[in-house]
Amino acid sequence: MAHNEELSDVHSYLVPVDGSEASFHALGFVCDLAKRGKCTVHILHVIEVPRSVALDADLDAEVQRGEEILDRAERVASEHGITAVGDLLQARQAGHAVVDEAVERGVNAIVIGVEYHRPLGEFSLGRLPSYVLEHAPSEQVWLIRYPVAEPSGKSAR
Repeated sequence: MAHNEELSDVHSYLVPVDGSEASFHALGFVCDLAKRGKCTVHILHVIEVPRSVALDADLDAEVQRGEEILDRAERVASEHGITAVGDLLQARQAGHAVVDEAVERGVNAIVIGVEYHRPLGEFSLGRLPSYVLEHAPSEQVWLIRYPVAEPSGKSAR
């Protein structure tokens, strides 16, 4: 089956996490796949720096929040049997940083968790998934939409 061949071609994943349940959900999904295929999982959190601030500015509150998000992401990976280390980057635009990191690490697939948003009644992907879909070097960009309601009734918190 062609689908399985495509999966066997994947040996490394990049999963951006933003602190949303959707991003942790996607990470858990990827870790389960990675464990079976003995693949590498890279976790990335990007702090978007406004143009009015220097790119290398000390953004203590954002860095602390980013470290907390990465700590939780590393725990999620560990719970799924994967050792993954998260990286924290500061960039003007998160999508651009994700694409650059994918190129630098040579990953085969970028996997993004997407919240179910319906601003003005229309489903919206958001800036990061849209940018990555358009600019990713890899042909494999996966979007995993987080469920509207938790089917099992348990909270992921």
